[in-house]
This record gives sequence, C-alpha cells and structure tokens, in this order.
Amino acid sequence: MATTKTFLSTIASLTASVVLVRTIANDVVPDDIRYYLFSALSSFLGRFSSQLTVVIDELDGITVNKMYRSAEIYLGAKVSPSTRRLRVTKQDDCEALDVTMERGEDIEDVFQGVRFRWRLLSREANRPMYHTHRRRHYFYDSTMSEVRYFELTFHRKHKDLALKSYLPHVLDQSKAIKEQSKTLKLYTNEDDMWTPVNLQHPATFETLAMDDQQKEEVKDDLARFVKRKEFYRRTGKAWKRGYLLYGPPGTGKSSLIAAMANFLRFDVYDLEMTEVRSNSMLRSLLVGTANRSILVVEDIDCSIDLQNRDGEKKVVKETKNSDDETEKVTLSGLLNFVDGLWSSCGEERIIVFTTNYKDRLDPALLRPGRMDVHIPMGYCTPTAFRVLASNYHCLHHHPLFEEIEASIKQVEVTPAEVAEELMKSDDAQVALRGLIKLIETKKEQARTPDQNEDQNGGGKPIGEGQT
Repeated sequence: MATTKTFLSTIASLTASVVLVRTIANDVVPDDIRYYLFSALSSFLGRFSSQLTVVIDELDGITVNKMYRSAEIYLGAKVSPSTRRLRVTKQDDCEALDVTMERGEDIEDVFQGVRFRWRLLSREANRPMYHTHRRRHYFYDSTMSEVRYFELTFHRKHKDLALKSYLPHVLDQSKAIKEQSKTLKLYTNEDDMWTPVNLQHPATFETLAMDDQQKEEVKDDLARFVKRKEFYRRTGKAWKRGYLLYGPPGTGKSSLIAAMANFLRFDVYDLEMTEVRSNSMLRSLLVGTANRSILVVEDIDCSIDLQNRDGEKKVVKETKNSDDETEKVTLSGLLNFVDGLWSSCGEERIIVFTTNYKDRLDPALLRPGRMDVHIPMGYCTPTAFRVLASNYHCLHHHPLFEEIEASIKQVEVTPAEVAEELMKSDDAQVALRGLIKLIETKKEQARTPDQNEDQNGGGKPIGEGQT
C-alpha cells in the first residue's frame, strides 16, 4: 500500500512539474522560438519514428493555400462523435453552415485501407502582406497574428499513396462539397456586364411535370457530360453542350432549366439578346461567364430574327448607337458565339435555347455541336398530371384520377394550366373537380371551329368578311 502511495505521489509530482515548466515556457519563451524548438525536437524524434508528417500551411506567401482550404472543407464533413470542439461560421451568400475543425483537434480518416491522422495547429507569426505604391510592389511584415496549419501524419511506406492519391482525393471531394453547399446565382446582362442575384428556384427533376423516361434521359445526359472532361480533351472538342427546349408556352421550359441548374449546381446566365448591340458585345458577355454554368437564351425566335438566312450577310438584330452608326448582331456572329473559337473560352458550360416555334429557327443553329439535344416540351400527359397532383396536394391515388387521365389525352392543356387549377383550392376534391371542368371547356372549344364550318357550308367562319 505504501509503495502504491509513493508511486502515485511521484506521478502527481512529475505531472505538476511538467505543467509548471510548460506554463513558464509559454509565458517566458517567445512563440517563434518555442515553435522552432518544438520543430527541432520533433525532427530529432522523427528519425526514430515510422511516421511521416506533411505540413499544410494556411498561406502560401500572401495567398491562401488551396490545399489548406480544401482540407478544411473536407474535414468539416468528417467530424466524428469524439470531436470535442468545432468552429462554425456562416457567409451571407451561403445557406449552409460552414463547419470546420478547431485548433488542437484531431481527426482520423481512412483511405484505401490506410489511416491518415489530421491535426489543426497554429502559431504566432508575422503574416506577410502585399503593398503597392506608385506602381511598385513591396512585401513587408505586419503585426503578429495567428497562422494556422494542418499536420497530416501517416506511415512512411504510404508516402506515394498520400501525395499522388489521397491529397488529390481531398481536393476533389472538397470541390464537390463546396458545389453542393453554394448558393446558386442568376445573372442578367446589362450592356456588356453581368449582374447577379441569388437563384432560389425550387424546381427539381422530381417535381417536373414531364414523363419519367424523358426526365431520366435528360438527367443521364447531364451526368454523362460533367464526367467527360478527358473525353472532350482527347477528341479536341470544347467542353460544352447545347440544348434546345421547344414547345408551346406553359409547358415547363423555364422550370426545366432551373431543375438542370439545381441538379448540376451550376449558376445560370440569362442572356437577353435584345440588350446585345453587336457581335463584339456578344463575345464580351460570353467571356464574362464562369465555368460550370448554364447560358440561357429564352424565346430565341422572338428576341432575334433568324428566318430566311441569306448567307453570312444576314443581320439578325440591328440597332443604332448615339453616333447614328449601325451596329449589328449577325447570324455568323451568333453561330461563332455558340460553336466557334469564342465558345471554347471556358469549360463545362451548357447553352440552352428555348423557343415556342422550332420551325422558325435557321437549320444552321439546329445542327449537332450547336444544339446537340432537342427536347420537346409538350402538353400535359397522365404521367405529368400525377406529378402535379403529388406536388400540390400530396395525392398519389384518387377516385377522380381515372376520369382526368382519360380526358387529358383528348385535349391540349398545358402543365401550367393544370397547376393553376390545382392551386385554386386546398381541398383536393374541389381542385380536381375544377380541373375536370377546365378539360371539358377545352373539349368544347376544340369542337366549336368544326361546328362553325359545317353551319357555313364549308365557307369562311361566321363574321369573316362581314361588315
């Protein structure tokens, strides 16, 4: 018993001594000297260790180290129940919380069966600053501030795996995490500049009033596109893809674009062609778009005249500037914008055109390489109706469904018209009855022209040519 007490007393005394020495060292020894002493000790002990440590500083000179930021994002998603402290922040333009490690915390990760241990540390140091004066550039030391860094520790024999596979994996995963959590932007053009607002459209492929097979084909094409960076590079093609959405108004073209943006996590650039005065402005706007984005030209048949092309001299839009000099957006300029050299000034871009009248577009615009995928947006089908009923009333089955689905095949009613009827009442029964009434009205309107023609002996409709 006495021996045990003596042992415990000795341990307690040693612990108290270590704490006292550490406290004195922290108060007396400057941070930079303490850091170098610790580094020297670690280096000496490391000669006898099988572990290898990679240091990832927060700063690379005056710029943020991309590897550090990527590790910070990646490890934020790897927080375990044993983690005691976290750092949580939120940016104004981001909906999600930004969760990262706190100083002194450890996180263990496993990659291809190998354990990697991360630790976040910091030290006091002079943070380098960059200063410009009279076109001359200077580096100088600012006041003392906290400089953070990660230590990544693993067995020496896995050095190649860590540097060639694991760290690139961290970079890729952090990019995916960042894309999923970012707030999408909708850009509109004014002169040759883009102005952004937050894009908060809730449309997804699950809520689109389209046939399931058509939705899956579009999703598969988009997913295949974003994975084909090496394919496009190997084949010598610009990494872009063009879509044409065509169909009557109210068939969901804009909603499909929003669903594509939410699916890919791409920003949207809504190009208003009536604001574009020349080919050079068109090129400037294209160069101003970011990678991983969707460029949209809605109602192209209305915004510019693309009928009856007359070679490359055809003018698709013409305005006059303040000096009374004519500026032109030509069809050749538009084609070069879509598929020429200027279209390759970026990567992973999607261009979407919409039109109510596909037959009004010049065949030169419709060919593959410019509009690669043509997506018809038609009238409401039984499948689309069921999606809308689920969206607006959480209905998957109802006694009136059979009657509505049989009738909806016989009339031309758009998904927008169906949605409007379903929104008129919170009572599903009342809303469905209203939809049946709308369909019956559509049927009656469809029969009326034939009846008028029969009553007039096949001549002009009533009222035409009368005074």
